[in-house]
Amino acid sequence: MLAAALAFGLFITLGATTQLLNPSFGVWFTEVFIFLGLAWVMLRRAGLRPAEYTGLTPFLGKPALFGFLLGVANFFAVVVPLQFMAQRVAPPWLREMFDASRLFEGQTPVELALLLGGVSVAAPLCEEFFFRGLFQRALTPPAPASPWRALIISSVVFSAFHLDPVGFLARAELGLLFGWLLLRTGSLWPSIAAHAANNMVSSVLFLVATHSGLAKDTGTDDVTDWRAVLGLALVGWTALLGLRAAAQHVPSVWGRGTPPDEEAVRATKPVPLFALQLLPWVAAATLSLVALALVDGRGVSLSVYDIQHPVPPLAKDADPGLQAERKALQQLRKSVRKGEMPMELYEEERLRQSKAHAPELKGERP
Repeated sequence: MLAAALAFGLFITLGATTQLLNPSFGVWFTEVFIFLGLAWVMLRRAGLRPAEYTGLTPFLGKPALFGFLLGVANFFAVVVPLQFMAQRVAPPWLREMFDASRLFEGQTPVELALLLGGVSVAAPLCEEFFFRGLFQRALTPPAPASPWRALIISSVVFSAFHLDPVGFLARAELGLLFGWLLLRTGSLWPSIAAHAANNMVSSVLFLVATHSGLAKDTGTDDVTDWRAVLGLALVGWTALLGLRAAAQHVPSVWGRGTPPDEEAVRATKPVPLFALQLLPWVAAATLSLVALALVDGRGVSLSVYDIQHPVPPLAKDADPGLQAERKALQQLRKSVRKGEMPMELYEEERLRQSKAHAPELKGERP
């Protein structure tokens, strides 16, 4: 629980700040230095070998492939229906507030690639290392006691960390799936692969929707046609049943079957001082922040100004005049960030729009 409390504190402070300054950089920073780094240091401090304790080594190919396919099938069979129901129940203002597609708005092609890489690679690896490899394993009692209490707690905490009430049930189900894979296979790689598959499919659907223009009307997480949801769910459940049958004929997909014993993964060398364990992570995090300031100083300055003068996101059915005004502001921001326009022009327009929406930002609804 201490690890979760520390991670949450860092996540809502340092992690949130870096993501506000630059979303693509912030995602990688949060995953690598908060989830992976914190878990690694805490395991080292406990005298354990992090990679072996969490099940990160050895790499098991067949279980990882099975986990990936299971993640794809589960996305259509369970995640899509759960998210569909959550979207139907949640009020429009709540859906707008937690619309994940806004994270991709205003990104350059390089930033979009980094962001998708962070979601599809860094998040699965680092979050599974923390939530399943450290947190769930620490809560799991020795056999023959039931591991289900630890599995449920870790999945709920995993979902809560995303700070998204609309997607809470879907992510809690994912946490159960990822945690079950670790318990069943004894390896972290199937849960990493399933997590990556889920995020990749979601990202691909977002890109397809954006390219086709559907995102403007439906949003990336909002599937409005129940017949499409039912069809996807049937395809997903058919795939799940097929994978279950395949696993019965190829038992090697379950790997070694149980996580390694804690005594077997204890470090054989003396544990370094805590400060020495922490130093390389802190130094790397600091250098990455300095690099961000050097590479994208104007972007950081613009983000700081945006934080100081917020404007609320527009609903998809907002007045066309307001949408055109906001689009012009975004275009002006891009030009200023490239150095094509003076910073003052953007600051004046941002301030004007911020003041115009001041009552709405205070919670007053027209």
